[in-house]
Amino acid sequence: MEVGNDYQRAADLSIERSELEPLAERAAAYRSALERVAEARQFLDAEADAELRQLAEVEISELQPEIERLEGEIKGLLVPKDPRDERNVIMEIRAGTGGDEAALFAADLYRMYNRYAEVRRWQVEMLSANEIGIGGFKEVIFMVKGKGAYSRLKFESGVHRVQRVPVTESSGRIHTSTATVAVLAEVEEVEVDIPENDIRIDVFRSSGAGGQNVQKNATAVRITHLPTGMVIAVQDERSQLQNRLRAMSILRARLYEIETEKQRATIDESRRSQVGSAERSEKIRTYNYPQSRVTDHRINMSTYGLTGFMDGNLDGFIDELSTRDEAERLSAVEVED
Repeated sequence: MEVGNDYQRAADLSIERSELEPLAERAAAYRSALERVAEARQFLDAEADAELRQLAEVEISELQPEIERLEGEIKGLLVPKDPRDERNVIMEIRAGTGGDEAALFAADLYRMYNRYAEVRRWQVEMLSANEIGIGGFKEVIFMVKGKGAYSRLKFESGVHRVQRVPVTESSGRIHTSTATVAVLAEVEEVEVDIPENDIRIDVFRSSGAGGQNVQKNATAVRITHLPTGMVIAVQDERSQLQNRLRAMSILRARLYEIETEKQRATIDESRRSQVGSAERSEKIRTYNYPQSRVTDHRINMSTYGLTGFMDGNLDGFIDELSTRDEAERLSAVEVED
């Protein structure tokens, strides 16, 4: 066997071991607790004196909650994980209803996810942006790189609604605007085959606010996926090659997500309807500025710390969404069994 293959095999086994160790540790603790309960029950069944029987009863009562806890953890570890959970993500934020205010809200969401990435020590790379003159985004696409990025951010897909007085509003009336967030797992080229005949590539000059953002040469790239009509335009990089690579990365992620959604819809539609399907047309969260309240409609959970939330303190909501999702996946596995 080649040395390179030996190293790869060793790396694969190391990853497999690290994934199995938590399950093995809990299984060993579970077996040990069951054995101790069985031993204690022998004293209850035998003609032991009152003190030994009392000690056995105490030990059984103390071990029972531990056994139940370990059972729950083992079941959770046995639930098949989403194979995309450890991947980097491509996030797309688009202004919805509300004109300039929606674009400003899209920019606020972009900053919120940047701050959350800082908290998690992830890296953020801008892929494409369509800005308006007052600091908002009609559309912004960026990549978040870091361990477990998709496992945390996948719950952010959907329609986000904001209720506040726009900076452009002179009468002080509260307006409602929306922005749509899509979270796509980064996909390797080998996972999605895109025939050259299925795409059309156009190049054009970058446009922007001026300065270094505007290139004299035609470096911006627009890729049209002919079978679906999907269009991706990227112009933030300095070279045509870099823009093309980024555009193809976005296209692969979108096509992979479309196929995954089709499979998911046929496999576990009932489960997704309870946690929230993360469809892009679904309103998932409301940001109410006058009341400083954020409400996630999928889990009926609210917090009045809107300022902290917009500064990237999302873990409270994401932890609850993750817990609900795991419970539903476990329930689906038990039903199949």
